[in-house]
Amino acid sequence: MKTYVAFLRGINVGGHHKVPMKDLKYLLEKNNYKNVTTLLNSGNIIFDGDEASAEEIQQQLSRMLEEKFGFSIPTLVKTKNEIITILEHNPFLSVSSNKDLKLYVSLVFDPLPKQLNLKDLETESFKIIKINSREIYSVLNTNKGKTTKAMENMDRYFNKSLTTRNWNTIVRIGKKLRD
Repeated sequence: MKTYVAFLRGINVGGHHKVPMKDLKYLLEKNNYKNVTTLLNSGNIIFDGDEASAEEIQQQLSRMLEEKFGFSIPTLVKTKNEIITILEHNPFLSVSSNKDLKLYVSLVFDPLPKQLNLKDLETESFKIIKINSREIYSVLNTNKGKTTKAMENMDRYFNKSLTTRNWNTIVRIGKKLRD
């Protein structure tokens, strides 16, 4: 068995695409996934499954979810080791923290090109601090801008082929993975 984390995009937002976490947990358990834990209501699932690639698990989950809930749910799967690596390479250590700064990780569905320039997405309130092949790390000053506008711009640029989580959520997932 191998530990995975699934990130579901666009569920339980604004009353749309409702997916109860208990139903989600039951669905995975019924399909032979073990130690299924959901975190928050935004579609973060930690589970154990057969040794397979994250992409294979991702495809299986996407099919299961669409069959169960009747709509497509973009699903991104990372291994436990990939999440631990994200946490170990924390690019936010140099960011002066305060209550108005929100730290985000956008997980992309397809690898990004090496020479990607996202400066056009940046504003006075929204800065991208690191890009690698599968993640984009950003900071939003909520005194100067709204989260929804920054994320809408990211969604539009990437044609919704990413899902974004607050850094605190990634930290909480990492803590559960290490327990």
